[in-house]
Amino acid sequence: MDSRVEIDEDTENDKGSMWVLDQKLDQPMDEEAGRLKNMYREKKFSALLLLRLAFQSLGVVYGDLGTSPLYVFYNTFPSGVVDDPEDVVGALSLIIYSLTLIPLLKYVFVVCRANDNGQGGTFALYSLLCRHAKINTIPNQHRTDEELTTYVRSTFHERSFAAKTKRWLERYALRKNALLILVLVGTCMVIGDGILTPAISVLSAVGGIQVEHPQLSNEVVVIIAVIILVGLFSMQHYGTDRVGWLFAPIVLLWFLLIGGIGIYNIRKYESSVLKAFSPVHIFRYFKRRGKDGWTSLGGILLSITGTEALFADLSHFPVSAIQVAFTVVVFPCLLLAYAGQAAFIMNNKTNVVDAFYRSIPESIYWPVFLVATAAAIVASQATISATFSIIKQALALGCFPRVKVVHTSKKFLGQIYVPDINWILMILCIAVTAGFKNQSQIGNAYGTAVVIVMLVTTFLMILIMLLVWRCHWILVLIFTALSLLVECTYLFAVLFKVDQGGWVPLVIAAAFLLVMYVWHYGTVKRYEFEMHSKVSMAWVLGLGPSLGLVRVPGIGLVYTELASGVPHIFSHFITNLPAIHSVVIFVCVKYLPVYTVPEDERFLVKRIGPKNFHMFRCVARYGYKDLHKKDDDFEKKLFDSLFLFVRLESMMEGCSDSDEYSLYGQLTQQSRDGLLDNNGNSISSNLDPTISSVDSIVPVKSPLNVNNTVSSSGQGSAQTEIDELEFLNSCRDAGVVHILGNTVVRARRDSKFYRKIAINYIYAFLRKICRENSVIFNVPHESLLNVGQVFFV
Repeated sequence: MDSRVEIDEDTENDKGSMWVLDQKLDQPMDEEAGRLKNMYREKKFSALLLLRLAFQSLGVVYGDLGTSPLYVFYNTFPSGVVDDPEDVVGALSLIIYSLTLIPLLKYVFVVCRANDNGQGGTFALYSLLCRHAKINTIPNQHRTDEELTTYVRSTFHERSFAAKTKRWLERYALRKNALLILVLVGTCMVIGDGILTPAISVLSAVGGIQVEHPQLSNEVVVIIAVIILVGLFSMQHYGTDRVGWLFAPIVLLWFLLIGGIGIYNIRKYESSVLKAFSPVHIFRYFKRRGKDGWTSLGGILLSITGTEALFADLSHFPVSAIQVAFTVVVFPCLLLAYAGQAAFIMNNKTNVVDAFYRSIPESIYWPVFLVATAAAIVASQATISATFSIIKQALALGCFPRVKVVHTSKKFLGQIYVPDINWILMILCIAVTAGFKNQSQIGNAYGTAVVIVMLVTTFLMILIMLLVWRCHWILVLIFTALSLLVECTYLFAVLFKVDQGGWVPLVIAAAFLLVMYVWHYGTVKRYEFEMHSKVSMAWVLGLGPSLGLVRVPGIGLVYTELASGVPHIFSHFITNLPAIHSVVIFVCVKYLPVYTVPEDERFLVKRIGPKNFHMFRCVARYGYKDLHKKDDDFEKKLFDSLFLFVRLESMMEGCSDSDEYSLYGQLTQQSRDGLLDNNGNSISSNLDPTISSVDSIVPVKSPLNVNNTVSSSGQGSAQTEIDELEFLNSCRDAGVVHILGNTVVRARRDSKFYRKIAINYIYAFLRKICRENSVIFNVPHESLLNVGQVFFV
């Protein structure tokens, strides 16, 4: 066995030894670390496996983008084609080049490469940036976190443009907050997509009934759509694991059908629509239509909806599979579908509203209708799943109130269900569907949400290209110019339709942004208060081994958000109660800007004070994809890490005569004359090895590899180890009590009125309705002890 031990210095209060418990078996540390890092890089797949993954990605990634032909032309020409039929060719040309520039070039071949170890979405980009610059607004990271195998980041020269960008971002807190708000805006718009996509997709698909049964009113169509939506959201708790295998065949069949129907319509009606591949027709379109052509871009924009979901749902497939699926199936089939509809509309100017269904050959109408409805449901499911995923990421990074997160699959970690969010989405989705009753207004709302998310991604990608990829500034400028040219054009177009439904995502996003920012603001202020009020180690040492109290048998797990220092809750507890447990462990559960933390690197254990105090700290680290689920193994793993720490600590002391196994690692001299202070005086005789402030990383071999000749001090350390392990086991058998702070956060009296509203009312309300920490940590009620506190921030 080969283990790595890190001795860490707490720069302020604590003194002790922190040991990174990540055991690596049968391989040297450097080779194993390299192997683990390579596991998270994109692999080269065989051609057959790549095709299979590309096929599976169709059902998860491309459902939303694939159902856009149901409603694009209707939203582009809501009043029909009243003027020149060449307007249809111009609109088709805009669709072709929008699909080429945004989904194909920008997302599939550029943005998807900016994934965080396979994870996509707004928060994945933000996490990637947080690892390359100190922009995290909650400063709870430690340098040992950077040793994680999943904490992958690039390095750059101090004089490089990337280093200058990094310093520019880190210099002022205002810039960090502005970046966070930008990320939260993008997240809120993705949540808006989760509401609007099911509404417009299902309503558009069900609307095909009216083509064959025109006597049906819009109210009946809306009722059918609402019934399907209720069923869709009600089935979310089952997850997609059981029916997910159906998604890919349905979507593949859908793409083949719309592509085939497109070819049929081009041949039957107007093959001249293919001249739309010339961008000249875009110029002519705007010249003929003027302002109407400009506002019609809101409908053209819907042809690229689902592009952001493509990036958000990236986690289950390699980028190469996404690229193959899009270039081989999705892109050509979409072009054929839009060209076929354009050919039909040029010969049927009054049938723009239901152009898709009227262009279907009569003999296959009902099969296509059924597949369209199924594809709309699959598209809605993909967007809902992406919403759950991004809520989970926001929750992990302290930007969303604590809500219940349920894993729906034992095979796939990313398949989750958030009950509270699910019902909120359902209510809002039904309200949008029943309130607007037509595709046009929902389309206007949908377009607003989509273009804002794309702009957020563009701004984040600029920083990714500078900090992470270290691209030349000319390449960054080209990417920025092309992206902003297209997206800002669409943004200005949808702003004309704010009063025609475009206000809906803005209101939804504003509500979620208020909730998320206030929650994050309160979390940061609470953390800052705890940091400033943590207890001095000198005060703890002055209490003596008994802490001035009666030490009763048992182990007390004191939960805190601090990864260093003794929290204020501890002094509050021992001030008001005359007893404390024989062993006290401060437990900090924190999330890092990585998508996952491997199990064998999860726990950091540290001793606080001398050995006879029996005080430890355990930091449990999670990534934003990990779930601190209802797991009885958590407590067991915590104690296993603690026992391993004690054994390693004793082994280090017992081998202190050896240069290779010294507690002080690189600072140990070849002779045994002792350590020297800054003045050259020996300090080894006075130094307590349990109160170390030396930073070093040293290898610790298995006792089987240690020389059989052990000094008397080594034998004494071994006996001390046995005694302490027996003591810890007896305390564990006596009982474990979980001590949590029941904190009330209030604004100070001299605070400004907006801070009082944010803290005393909004944040307090969110704290009241969100889940308790005891539920999140799965603490049994019979062993729970709440300690009340009031923080004035």
